[in-house]
This record gives sequence, structure tokens and C-alpha cells, in this order.
Amino acid sequence: MLSFEKAQEFYRKVRSQSVALASPLSAEDCCVQPAEEASPTKWNLAHTTWFFETFLLERWEKPFHPFDVNFRVLFNSYYNAVGEKHPRPQRGMLTRPSLDQVLHYRRNVDQRLLNLPERVWKDPEFHNLLELGLNHEQQHQELLLTDQKLLFSYNPLAPAYHEVDLSRTPSRTQGAALSWKSFPEGMVHLGHTGEGFAFDNETPQHRVFVNAYQLASRLTTNAEYAQFVDQGGYQDPQYWLAEGWDWCQKSKRTQPLYWRKQDGKWYEFTLWGLGELDPVRPVVHVGYFEADAFARWAHARLPTEAEWENAAQSVPLTGHFADSGEYHPRPAPEGELVQMLGDAWEWTSSSYSPYPGYQAAPGAVGEYNGKFMVNQYVLRGGSCATPEGHIRKTYRNFFPTWACWQFSGIRLAREL
Repeated sequence: MLSFEKAQEFYRKVRSQSVALASPLSAEDCCVQPAEEASPTKWNLAHTTWFFETFLLERWEKPFHPFDVNFRVLFNSYYNAVGEKHPRPQRGMLTRPSLDQVLHYRRNVDQRLLNLPERVWKDPEFHNLLELGLNHEQQHQELLLTDQKLLFSYNPLAPAYHEVDLSRTPSRTQGAALSWKSFPEGMVHLGHTGEGFAFDNETPQHRVFVNAYQLASRLTTNAEYAQFVDQGGYQDPQYWLAEGWDWCQKSKRTQPLYWRKQDGKWYEFTLWGLGELDPVRPVVHVGYFEADAFARWAHARLPTEAEWENAAQSVPLTGHFADSGEYHPRPAPEGELVQMLGDAWEWTSSSYSPYPGYQAAPGAVGEYNGKFMVNQYVLRGGSCATPEGHIRKTYRNFFPTWACWQFSGIRLAREL
């Protein structure tokens, strides 16, 4: 448990980072919703504030006065126990409140929360909810970037979010040849140990038997995926799951989400605008169907989450970001695993389901993870858009099979 001073410092740092991420955007940029599964930046800023007002201030502020009673409905995401919700597909229609009002809402809630007595901040239950809220906000910081990228991709002007910043870009492999790291069969531990923060879906730790397997030393590159595309991978049903082939045909998908072909050359839309496809960066923004199809084409498969987490134990978690926030790819000895933590979310072949003995938290916050454990697959490792300090080896992200607007990539596996 953090000290009172450290907890307040962490709160200020996370909350200010959300506003900083939104600072390059106009009020118009912040209002539009590019797809049902993606939220406007303004809504992300308000919803994360709603969390602290609803779950902390409403309980510990005496007397409690809501900033605006209408916000309880407008910025509730999916918490049925809290009450009514504004329809998710209509978040982009909320031209009011304005961005300025939402930022005022954030400042108001921040001031009220920081002014709560020190004894409240030292209450273990308050601390746990505060920590959950801050990690929840860090998730929305990643969503803010990925959702805004999706919005800009629809603009024929191909606007850039910001100037090039390598701290937010998947690392290059410097042309490193793909090799395979072997792991023996045996019982492995899966799940969080209980030290430090974790979402409830990462618990409890338990044992899983894995057969001997091999994992690719790095992520699949753009150049490798381009071979799959150029050789007709999207037109050949032999590589696709039946449902994936139906999705591919219905969506008329012929390449990854942000790839564009101009004058016979591949380009990629990024947060920094449209540029030539970098052949040695990891392919990103591919869905589960695409990742699985590529793996079949490459005579391999996707790893299970138990295989991934077991392999990740040999990878150091520190050293990804310098104190300045600049990204420095970590050199690795030949044959070792690279790009596992903080480049791209890596699809696994594991369905998102509860661990043995899983217990959702009581009350409304119990709706955070458990009720989504159906029809989705697990991704591991964090991405270049995941905030510093938010990555850990037990982190379980999850998305439906067709989702590709996140920074999701591919690490191949095969039998030993």
C-alpha cells in the first residue's frame, strides 16, 4: 500500500497524463466517435472522472454533492448496478457538455478527491478503489490513442496526432532473423502472485501443464506479413477459420486495417500520419482471425496464454523506458526473446475465461472484468500505447476475434 504522499503523487501523475494526451487535439477531434467499439476522447476524459466521483467521492466525501447529476448517466459505461447508461453507439453525439466543461469536471473532482482527509486516503478500501481507478484510467489512456487513430484514419487528409515520437512506436528488429526458443513440458504457474496491483481476472495463481513448445524470438514483421498479403493470403480460405473467412469476405478485408497501397508500394497510416511501411517493425492492428490465418500460412500457430506467460518469465521487465520517457529497444542475446513487453499486444489462442477459483469483486466494481468472459480471446504483453508502469507479465487483455483497432500483433509458436 502506497503512503499518503505517494498515493497522491501517483493520482496527480496519471490524471495529468490523460489531459496531456488530449492536448494535441481540437475540441472537434475530441467529440467524434469513429465506431461503436471506440469512444470519443472527450468521453474517455469524462468517464474516467466519473469513476472517481461515483466509486470514491460518493462514498467518502461528506457531504457529497455531484458535479452534475446528469453525468451519472452520460458517462456510465457498463455498470448496471450503478443505474442507467447513455447508449454506447451514441457517445459521439454528445456535443454537450463541451470539452471545456469536461476538463472543468476533471479539475473539480481532482480537487475534491485530493482534499479528502489523510485518514480516508489511508483506508485500505479507499486505497484499493483508488488504485483500480488509476489503472482503469491508464487503460483509457491507451484507448484514447487507439480510438483517435481510428478516427483520423477515416480522414482523407491523413492528419497526424503529433510529431514522430519513438517512445510511442513499436521497436524495429534491426533486421534480426527469426529464431525459435524452446521450452520443456511441465507444470507452470499462471496468474498474479499477489504482490503489487493486478486486475481480478489475473487471479488466482494456479498451475497449468504445458507440452514442450517453441516460441518465435520476435514479433512478426511488416515484411513477413506483406508476403502473406501479396501471395493471396486474404483470398485463400484454407488458412482461415470458417467464421474468420466469413468475416474476411463480409468486410472485404484484403490487408491490415491501416495499410494502403499506392503506386505498387505499401504505406501505413500511423499516429504520425501516412508513411511508407517500415519492413522491420512489427505488424500491428491485426485481429485474431488475421493472426490465426497468418500462423497457419507460416506453418505455425499462436501460443496459449500459459505458454506465453511461462516464456515471459525469462524476459526482464525493467529497462523498456528511460527516465526521460524515450523508448530504447533493449538488446538481447541471440536466441533470446525480444519485443514481449511494450511493443504490441500479442494474440494467444486462449479464450478469455475465468481462472480456476476466480471470484469477482462484490458490488458494482465486480462488473469490471468477469461479465466479459465470453466470445473473446486473450492478448498479452502490452503495446507501444500502454502507459509506462502499466505493463506486467500477468496482464490479460481481451478482445473479440474481429477487433483490430488496438496495437495487436503476432508472435508465432509451434510444437517442439
